[in-house]
Amino acid sequence: MSRKPLPPPDPTRRMRGFEAASGFLRDPIRQASESRGFAVARLLTHWPEVVGEDLARMTRPVKIGYGREGLGATLTLLVASAHAPMVQMQLPRIIEKVNAVYGYAAISRVSLTQTAATGFSEGQAAFLWPQNAAQNAAQAAAPEIVEKAKETAAPVADPDLRAALEALAQNILTRRRN
Repeated sequence: MSRKPLPPPDPTRRMRGFEAASGFLRDPIRQASESRGFAVARLLTHWPEVVGEDLARMTRPVKIGYGREGLGATLTLLVASAHAPMVQMQLPRIIEKVNAVYGYAAISRVSLTQTAATGFSEGQAAFLWPQNAAQNAAQAAAPEIVEKAKETAAPVADPDLRAALEALAQNILTRRRN
């Protein structure tokens, strides 16, 4: 009795077991950032680490525009009108820090776009970074929900993971309540 040969493996199936979620998000994030001119996605994803917490609270990178010459791009930052003069004074520092991320003098100019703190089209959406969203959710939640979320996440030793689980529990409990 002869055995039938096995079919060739499916080329789209991966045989490495579980993969990190960041591996699945790497390409979509890269494509989205490149469509805005950001060759280094880390500039968008780690903006507070690049320019510092004080400047990151006042500014958001919007796009990078390249001139015809190739080098010497223009970084466009979104800034609230009240903070624009302070940010304007720190432009050389911003250029220096952004160029350090790129590894060469990629940015020669910074253009400030003054707008309300909510952004361009997001009229009701607050202009927050993910690390601030958990703090704002904790302030908006009822005290009993916050306490229940803390109880749920209390056994977790890692403080960052515990904070993320508390925020998740608050979101779930708030949704069930509504």
